[in-house]
Amino acid sequence: MTNIPTLAALKSQAKSLRASLGATGHVISHAQSLELIAKQHGARDWNTLHAAAGTAPLIQLGHQISGRYLGQAFSGEVIRASDIGHGLRSQITVRFDTPVNVSKFDSMVVERRQVTATIDQSGVTVEKTSDGTRHMAV
Repeated sequence: MTNIPTLAALKSQAKSLRASLGATGHVISHAQSLELIAKQHGARDWNTLHAAAGTAPLIQLGHQISGRYLGQAFSGEVIRASDIGHGLRSQITVRFDTPVNVSKFDSMVVERRQVTATIDQSGVTVEKTSDGTRHMAV
């Protein structure tokens, strides 16, 4: 099993398959459609495919990444990464190459050397600051 789509994509495939078969008079259950999708991707069954699709975090341990944290540019190394949303969300801890000043005031310095954030598939956090800026965008 290589190049496994996300769980959301797999479930969408199963839904489409079920609808297509139903339209031709071949009614199958949701569970049966999931099993058929698993077979199409070379898995023994849906549980095996589900486990394989949810194993790799979006960003992995040791990756060098860059982006913005609280509006400030950063680059750093991922020192912890785990899948917490079946392939849809990851929790990462990033150690910044250079500390990031997260203060909005010129007269104050508040530096972060590392942070933990939960990101979605597009590499952004759901959480936002009061002005609508994502906490982190990779």
